[in-house]
Amino acid sequence: MTSSWTPRDIPSQAGRTAVVTGANSGLGLETARALAAAGAHVVLAVRDVAKGETAAAALPGSTEVRRLDLADLASVREFAAGWSGPLDVLVNNAGVMWVPAGETVDGFESHLGTNHLGPFALTNLLLPHLTDRVVTVSSATHLTGRIDLADLHWRTRSYSPTAAYAASKLANLLFTLELQRRLTASGSTLRALAAHPGYSATNLQSHTGSAAWNAVMSVANRVVATSAAEGALPTLFAATLELPGGGYAGPSKLGGTRGRPTLVGRSPAASDPDLAAGLWTASAELTGVDFPAALPV
Repeated sequence: MTSSWTPRDIPSQAGRTAVVTGANSGLGLETARALAAAGAHVVLAVRDVAKGETAAAALPGSTEVRRLDLADLASVREFAAGWSGPLDVLVNNAGVMWVPAGETVDGFESHLGTNHLGPFALTNLLLPHLTDRVVTVSSATHLTGRIDLADLHWRTRSYSPTAAYAASKLANLLFTLELQRRLTASGSTLRALAAHPGYSATNLQSHTGSAAWNAVMSVANRVVATSAAEGALPTLFAATLELPGGGYAGPSKLGGTRGRPTLVGRSPAASDPDLAAGLWTASAELTGVDFPAALPV
């Protein structure tokens, strides 16, 4: 299955609804495109509604656009409060990469706030509506990530854009680990999964805030990277197939940089239940959002 799997192998998504964050470009757009082509009603959750509408107009099937800025908890809460009815799949795709030192409007370090804390709050607020699964997009760079619970916002350590990004991607896997533990403990049949795209060319690499890095990444994208459509395959694999909760999907070849999707391993840190629990507690305190008291079973 993994050696030849493509979007044509996605089971029918007719009658299902999916939210894909950051769906106006790159991996999110390709994820939305494939899900809509398979019959799902896809909600493109984007910061720029005009860009979202332009993207949605070129997609097949049933789509709609709603505003969501993961770097602003007020926007996250507004999006969740506006949701009604069932939601089958939530794809936490949107994120930032290698941006200069900075903070979100809520005072969170930019990578952690956008890539982890925003999706953490969004997921927990939407959990009462979910019927199937949450898929959170991580990265192979989580292997070098380090979570310092005493300095999540890099206020005492020397800031490094690459290290901060890697830490946020490690946070994505720790979130998935603890979310699945809580879902299982509550008796819920919902599943939490994660995926990484390998090395895929998207516009994420051109928004680092550094002209030099942008130029380097532009060359690498042309020479080494796979397409965004191929990079989206692990996310689609995790979003549509019967996989175990807590699973992590990624490319199967060349050290996980490319190839058809399969379930892959993760770092020891990403498998640490104590670290996952500690990050969850800190995330709940920072966002004011926690695991719901009751879920459908």
